Amino acid sequence: MTDRALAVVRAGALTTVQDRGRPGHAHLGVPRSGALDAPAAALVNRLVGNRPGAAVLETTLTGCALRPRCEVTVAVGGAPCPVTVDGRPVAWGAPVRVPAGSLLDVGAATSGVRSYVAVGGGLAVERVLGSRSTDLLSGLGPPPLSDGAVLPLGCRVPSPARVDIAPQPAPPAELVLRVSLGPRDDWFTRRALRGFTTHAYRVSSASNRIGLRTEGPALERALTGELASEGMVLGAVQVPPDGRPVVFLADHPTTGGYPVIGVVRAADLPAAAQAAPGTPLRFVAVRHR
Repeated sequence: MTDRALAVVRAGALTTVQDRGRPGHAHLGVPRSGALDAPAAALVNRLVGNRPGAAVLETTLTGCALRPRCEVTVAVGGAPCPVTVDGRPVAWGAPVRVPAGSLLDVGAATSGVRSYVAVGGGLAVERVLGSRSTDLLSGLGPPPLSDGAVLPLGCRVPSPARVDIAPQPAPPAELVLRVSLGPRDDWFTRRALRGFTTHAYRVSSASNRIGLRTEGPALERALTGELASEGMVLGAVQVPPDGRPVVFLADHPTTGGYPVIGVVRAADLPAAAQAAPGTPLRFVAVRHR
């Protein structure tokens, strides 16, 4: 096997390979997938000299540990976390050289949820439908990382970016999601519609790459019948029978049978990817553009 590879020493709670995803396949029942915090993934790629869409690692809360078989340049971003090489602290949010055989440890997030690890040359796992992303819902792409797995790397890249500091937004202390009401807002009472944009919610610990679940007042329906399954989009806010809104994220199903009260602006979804359980959440109604 080529020495252009990474060995996984500690996979962490949930670490997956992600790139820009595989949009355009909803008619086949295939979700978009891809990095939940796309700006963070693009930034760490830039820091190591990769193209923005190169495959990176997305960790969840507890980080991961890797041992490269060759000298590599890495950058860690997204959720702030301690980073060490052979036990010595190194920079977060900046390119770092890791010698062959050294242990790169990406620690637990100190705030936020998902950290991103880019390696010069990108991760060269097999593409499926044009993407290297792991899709937890459909099972497409590489499986989530496991201890002992080996990940191939792409070709070496030119020198990484020279930076003193790479500004990254802090994980939200309060998550504010702008939402356009519809298409099924008429399935809810006027009181529920007012409450949707005035009640205080919190991010539920049951959230995952499929959807951000909420805790808070239940939304009352005006119509109680069954809704025929219909297409779902990224950012759709579906309301299941318990009345608590669910914001669909990258691995969401392509169809669903619960009413969608609104759709979150795409620009607000990266912050949703970094909102830890218990984070206060508000929905703010905005006009269609």
